[in-house]
Amino acid sequence: MTTDTQAMMARRARLMGPNVSTFYEDPVHVVKGSGVWLWDDSGKMYLDCYNNVPHVGHCNPRVTAAITAQAGTLNTHTRYLHDGILDYIERLTDTMPPPLSTAILTCTGSEANDIALRMAEARSGHRGIIATDATYHGNTALVSQLSRSNVPGVGFGLDQYFRFVAAPDSYRTPDPDAAHFIADLEAKITELEASPHGFAALVVCPYFLNEGFPDLPDGWLKPVAARVHAAGGLLICDEVQSGFGRTGTHFWAHEKMGVTPDIVVLGKPMANGHPVGAVVTDPGTMAAFRTQFRYFNTFGGNPVSCAAAMAVLEELQGNDLMAHAARVGTYALERMGALQDKYEVIGDVRGSGLVFGAEMVLDRDTKAPATAFTDHVVNALRHRGILLSKLGRHKNTLKIRPPMPFSIANADQLFDALDAVLAETPVPT
Repeated sequence: MTTDTQAMMARRARLMGPNVSTFYEDPVHVVKGSGVWLWDDSGKMYLDCYNNVPHVGHCNPRVTAAITAQAGTLNTHTRYLHDGILDYIERLTDTMPPPLSTAILTCTGSEANDIALRMAEARSGHRGIIATDATYHGNTALVSQLSRSNVPGVGFGLDQYFRFVAAPDSYRTPDPDAAHFIADLEAKITELEASPHGFAALVVCPYFLNEGFPDLPDGWLKPVAARVHAAGGLLICDEVQSGFGRTGTHFWAHEKMGVTPDIVVLGKPMANGHPVGAVVTDPGTMAAFRTQFRYFNTFGGNPVSCAAAMAVLEELQGNDLMAHAARVGTYALERMGALQDKYEVIGDVRGSGLVFGAEMVLDRDTKAPATAFTDHVVNALRHRGILLSKLGRHKNTLKIRPPMPFSIANADQLFDALDAVLAETPVPT
C-alpha cells in the first residue's frame, strides 16, 4: 500500500468513521471510467469484471446525455405532474408479465425492499417474513434484518418478524426439484403461523446471487411460489443484481425461474449509477399499500432519475445487450471449464449470461472451501489490472458480474490473467 493510499485511508477513517468497507487489501483509488474500464490515480487501467451499477458501461454516452439534458431543463419531486416518471413506468412494466403494471420509484434498493415488506404486510395482514440464510437485501433498519452475512447488532426488536431457510447449494447439496428448500420453507411458515406475526412473504433473489448463484434448472422457483401462495403469502423477488438481461436467457431472472412474483424490487443497475430503485407490483397490492401507508419520497422518481433510467432501458434494448450477455457468458463458461480441467482447486463452474464464477476448494472429494486462497486470487488479480470479488456462504466463489458491454476479448483477458495467477499460487494443504 502506497503512502498516498495510507493517507487517504486515514482521512476516510477520520471523516467517515471506522469500519467503512473498501475492496482489496490494497484499495484502488479510481478517478475515471469508460465502458468496462476504470483508471486509478496513477493512470493504471483496470478491467471491471465486477460492477453491475454501471450496467450499460461506465459513463455511457446515452445515459450521460440524458442526465445532462434533463438536469438543464427541470428537476423536482413527484408532487408536481411530469411525463417522465409515467413514461418510464410504462416502459419498465412492459418488460414484465401481467399483472405487474404499477411501480413506486425510490433512490435505493434498500428503500425499495423496505417498501416491499410493508406492501406484503398491507396485502396479507401479517408481518412474518422468510428469507435465505446467506443473503443480503439492503441496510434500512427493517431490511437489514434479512441479512445473515451482516447481522445487525441492534434492530429495534424487528428480528422477531424474520425466519430463515437454508439457501440452495447445487454443488454440495443438490436440490433440483426444490423439495428440500420447500420442506424447510414449510417448517418456517408453520412456525410463523403459530406466532402472533403470521406469514406475509418469502423474499429471494431469483438467481440467488449472494448465495453463490447455484446451478438450478429453469423453473426451479415455480413449486416454491405455489407453496408460498397456498399459505396466503406473497413472493418478493429482489432483482437488484439479477435483472435487466444479465442472465442472458431472460430479461428478468424470475422469468428464468418460472414465476411471476407478487412484488419485484429493483435498484443498482436501473440508471447506470444514478441513484434509482423501484418496487413493481400489481394494482391491488399497490392500492393496499397506498391506503395503509402514506408514502412519499422527495427524490424518488424525479425527472433526472427517470431520464437516466429510461436511457438505460433504451441502451439495453436498442443494442440487444441481453443476447450479447448470452454469447459472452457461454464463451466464459467454456474458458472457465478449461481452467477447471487444468486446476484441481476449481471445484465447480457455474453461471448464466454475464454473471458467472468458479468455486474454489481445497479438495474436490471433501469440497472443503478454499476461502483464504480465493481471497488471495482476488487480490492478485487486482494487481494484474482485473477487478472482481468473491461471495457465497463460504466466500470461496469468484463473483464475476461485469457491465453488460463486456466482450469475448475482455473475457480472454480475464481468464488469461486468472490462469497466470492460479499457476503461480500454491494451494494450501
